[in-house]
Amino acid sequence: MKIVIIDYGAGNIANVYHALKRAGSEGIVSSDPLVIADADALILPGVGAMGDAMSRLTESGLSESIRDSVEKGTKLAGICLGMQALYDYSTEGGHVEGLGFLPGHIEEIPAAPGRKVPHMGWNELVFARDYWISRGLPAHPYVYFVHSYYKVPADTEDVIATADYGVPIPAIVGKGNVIGLQFHPEKSGAIGALLLRNILEWFKL
Repeated sequence: MKIVIIDYGAGNIANVYHALKRAGSEGIVSSDPLVIADADALILPGVGAMGDAMSRLTESGLSESIRDSVEKGTKLAGICLGMQALYDYSTEGGHVEGLGFLPGHIEEIPAAPGRKVPHMGWNELVFARDYWISRGLPAHPYVYFVHSYYKVPADTEDVIATADYGVPIPAIVGKGNVIGLQFHPEKSGAIGALLLRNILEWFKL
């Protein structure tokens, strides 16, 4: 199986590559639209600002290649900023168009007494419904977050699991052949490794 980790200059590529290898599968890191078009499955990682990320994806031709692949049925997993890019748009730095695979948009986490932004640290996943990605997880799984923006609203059918940060943070989202993780599975220890193995098994279906 050819799994391509999309390299568009938005960080954490090496961490995702090594985490995937530890989970039992070696991905190909590529910024070539033709390689992406030929992939069996795609991983879109990312840290940083949505505007910069989408500019890189668009100018390189990668966004078009990703859209074409997903439309023909290729499975796609987005991680952190890569998850946010799955939505219609983000308000980070204005109005930034996303890839539009999932309905909704991305807003800054609202400031409040006792709530630090960025949201950084370990939080429990609370599943809204059964989904294949939760297979084998313990009753109270904790994962590691680093982000300042989040998907709203949190009660739509694409939201699979949330984390409580004074506001519900959509943590796992998905529909059809697209899945997204707002947290960093590659930094989430045994739980993150299990989630990645579940994603790899899903890729093979």
